[in-house]
Amino acid sequence: MPGYAGLARLRTGWQPIETVVELRSGISEPEQMSRVTVYSTAHCGYCNMTKTKLDQWDIPFDEVRIDNDAAAMKEFAEITNGARTVPQIVIDGKPIGGFSELTELHMDGDLDELMESY
Repeated sequence: MPGYAGLARLRTGWQPIETVVELRSGISEPEQMSRVTVYSTAHCGYCNMTKTKLDQWDIPFDEVRIDNDAAAMKEFAEITNGARTVPQIVIDGKPIGGFSELTELHMDGDLDELMESY
């Protein structure tokens, strides 16, 4: 998806990364943001599997593409404390790790608990 550089996928559709940064900083309507954010790149199999699983589990998420976008990469580095791999999943502002950690949370039943806690 080369045309999606600089965009983030919100529940409302693809938006410019600047809009996402504004939403995250409270400048715009924060209620449009999902509790789950997936930081990903275009050609990442684990990113695609993560998004597929979240869709299957009916967990809404926002996707932030970090390839070819300096603002998204900066946000990614700050939120994930310098993680160097994708996908990185953040729930309620807390990084939980990648696809393996997400799957483990789901298999242990902790993901359902975490999503019901709010």
